[in-house]
Amino acid sequence: MNVLRLKALLGAGCFSLALIGSAMHPAHAGGLERGGYDIDLLFDPAPFATEAEATYVMPDRKLKNAVDTSGAGLTVSSTANDSENYWVPRIGAKAQIVQGVDCMVDYSQPWGAHTAPGIWNGSYSNIETDIKSNNYAATCSYKMDAGKGQIRFIGGVFYQEVYGFKESYANPLLGTTLGRVDLDSSGWGWRAGIAYEIPDIALRASLVYNSQVKLDNISGTLTVGGFPTPIYSPTQSMPDTLELKMQSGIAPGWLAFGSIKWVNWSVLQSVPICPTIAPAAACFTNGPGQVTSLDLMYRDGWTVSGGIGHKFNEQWSAAGQLSWDRGTSHGYGSQTDTWTLGGGVAYTPKPNIEVRLAGAIGVMTSGHSGVVTGENGYQAGTDVSYDFGNDLVTAISGGIKIKF
Repeated sequence: MNVLRLKALLGAGCFSLALIGSAMHPAHAGGLERGGYDIDLLFDPAPFATEAEATYVMPDRKLKNAVDTSGAGLTVSSTANDSENYWVPRIGAKAQIVQGVDCMVDYSQPWGAHTAPGIWNGSYSNIETDIKSNNYAATCSYKMDAGKGQIRFIGGVFYQEVYGFKESYANPLLGTTLGRVDLDSSGWGWRAGIAYEIPDIALRASLVYNSQVKLDNISGTLTVGGFPTPIYSPTQSMPDTLELKMQSGIAPGWLAFGSIKWVNWSVLQSVPICPTIAPAAACFTNGPGQVTSLDLMYRDGWTVSGGIGHKFNEQWSAAGQLSWDRGTSHGYGSQTDTWTLGGGVAYTPKPNIEVRLAGAIGVMTSGHSGVVTGENGYQAGTDVSYDFGNDLVTAISGGIKIKF
């Protein structure tokens, strides 16, 4: 893309997907998604490129009409602020190994969640939950001429750490005794994909699959009333994803782009948590070895986005994007559909330096959370029912790319 017949398109294809697609995509996606997966840097035509970016997301989800259904008869507060602001960092570097072969390494935080409603009528369900992740990845591609453009084959591996805690009142029979679960896990995943590019018209279409990450070493402690107990959970998986991205020059200086992504969030339903003395055969959802659980009850997530980018001159470019994210909650939880409008600018003071700034505003749609029946007749949401309205989410993002 460094030699275009349509010179006015130079740079537009490089910045737009990175500026809007990766920066605004985690503005409040479903499930446990934060930064997701992003390999756009791999497509940079420079022999060497590195970038760093960070997004600050501010969801403002408010819960109302909360009723304690645990049997404890809580009448503390029927409202709560459910969401916490969070950062999404990412850093990566890409190099051309030999002609036609490019490789990239990057660090990101694809998954996470932080809710802290505090003491409310749902305290037997959740007082605070904080889940974090680290992802270390290496991805390579091989490209070759095909027709008017080039075809690119993509493959890579990544190592992932997922950890966090949840606090709530332990059990109605114990009154307001606090319970806390701390868990830590890790696992490996892989990715494969294919892309086709016609640099002369800034056209690119890519399809990338990221595998599930099997977390087969989940362990930690359950602390009730100040007394810790070693615990574990049987193998769980972080979801696999499939994403189609497309972009093309549509006029001198103008670029259209879009994407469709599927995330297999339905792999996460109710995660049983058992003391280490319980045998594996008894540690399953609602099984005799389970002492508590992390209930998610997700359905698959879908994200559809589209936008337009424009290059004004050799230094300034801008882009805008509209996104729809299908909520992963369907009767339990507050992750309903989200609509997001994002925009940003890129400033290139020198040919090898690009500075990006973007922002987004969106609406998290309304709904109700109550009892949902899942696998094997297990019921989640028996501790509290509540409503929520249409709430605002905003985000800001900044980044820098340096290439040689």
